[in-house]
Order: sequence, then structure tokens, then C-alpha cells
Amino acid sequence: MPVLPDSNYPPREADSDSVGAVGIFQAFRRAAVSQCHPSMLFAVLLPFLIALVAAFLLLWWCWTPLTDWLRDVAAQWSVVNRVDEWLVAVGLFSLKLYLVPLIAAAMLLPVSGILGLAIAAIFVMPLVLRHIAQRDYGDVMRQGRFATPISVWNAVWVSLAFGLGWLLTLPLWLVPPMAILLSTFWWAFAFSRMMRIDAIVEHASPAERRILLRRHNAGFWLIGLICALINLLPPAWIFLPVFSALVFAHYGLESLRRLRQEKVIEMAR
Repeated sequence: MPVLPDSNYPPREADSDSVGAVGIFQAFRRAAVSQCHPSMLFAVLLPFLIALVAAFLLLWWCWTPLTDWLRDVAAQWSVVNRVDEWLVAVGLFSLKLYLVPLIAAAMLLPVSGILGLAIAAIFVMPLVLRHIAQRDYGDVMRQGRFATPISVWNAVWVSLAFGLGWLLTLPLWLVPPMAILLSTFWWAFAFSRMMRIDAIVEHASPAERRILLRRHNAGFWLIGLICALINLLPPAWIFLPVFSALVFAHYGLESLRRLRQEKVIEMAR
């Protein structure tokens, strides 16, 4: 049965804050504080190292076959051939010389990134939840079921959807400014869809999870969008998987707390 917050817990903002900008700002602020804890600083290493090793292996095994295939494909693009011939004729540079490596990198590097995010969702999020639940959400009881299978399945389908969508929309990157817009959209999709389930699956019952995902869908997407914009800065790749997990966890657990408070108030009427 849900319980009211203990008197030892600090007072929280008004319930309406959790569905607006204040609730999102609160989640980022709390995540920044949590990220400075030694255990969370150490947790940064796991997804970063996984992504780094994956990037190295992908470049080692796939770079030459992929670039050779892309050169064969680019040779059949009449537009690219005409532009390349014009650039060479005026003494500038060969478009294919730079275009093929850029496309190859745009195809391979996101694979390592989404793998690091999936690792953070499956393996780091439980550490995040254990850390912040004890410190900030001791009144939020665990009522989730089948947390690990749900988390793994969610990570798998989001990763596959991200990879497929990224590849299918990659040709649109040649149209400015679609490269930035599409990259931001797909990473916002990855962050929001990957992390929102894992943030609440251990604590929320299936019914509560459905309510939270419906009620706070816009909030989860906005957090994902902010994380995607931060992701445009390469240094952020080091800490963002764990930091995003902290933001989603704070937002999700605070929303769950307020949902249960509403239930208690309704039962008391």
C-alpha cells in the first residue's frame, strides 16, 4: 500500500511542478548533485569503456569493407560524380575523398553510442536507482515486476529502431540542416525511450507505469531532447549515459511519488 512521505524527508515542490518545466529543472539539478557522488563518478566508466571498445572494434573490422562498398555506391551517384568532377576541375578537392569517410563514420560511431546507452540502461540504471532511492526516495516503495526482462527487451527494441531509423534517414543528411536535426531527433528518441522505462520499472506497478508514461510523455521527451542537444558536444559522451540515467530516475521517481500521494488523498476523501 502506498505511504505518505515521512516527516524526515524534506518538503517537495507543488504537484503541478512535476509536469512542467520546474519538475524537469528539478530533475536535472538533483542529477547534477547525484553525479558528484563517488559511486556515480565510478559508474561513468562502464558505459564509456563499452562504447570506446565497441567503436575501436567496429572501426577495426568494418572500416575498410564499408568504405570500399560506399565508394562503389558513390560511383553510381550521378549528382555526386558531377559535383566531384567540378570541384576537381576548379582545383579544390575531391568530394568522394571526404564524403565516403564521413558517411562511414556516421554509420559506425552511433552503433557504439547506442550500445553504451543500452549498457547504462540495463546495468547502470539499477545502481543509479539503488543510490538515489536510499538517499532521496525512501518513501517510494518498490512495486515493479519483471524489471530485468522488461529492461532488456526495451533496450533491444529501442537500439534496433534507432539503428534502422538512423540508416534509413542517413541520405537526408546531405540536405542542410537535416544532419543536425535528424541526429538530434534520433538521439532524443533513444534517450527518452530507453531511459524512461528503466527509471520507473523497479518501483512502479504495471498500472502505475502506464499512467506515468501517458501523463509525463512530454516531460520524458523534453528531457531526451535536452540530453540529445548535450550529446552534440563530444566531451559529453563520457558522462552523458550515466547523467541521463540520473535525470530520468529523479524525474520518474518524483512523478511516481506524487502519483501515490494523489491516490492517498483520494482514498482519504
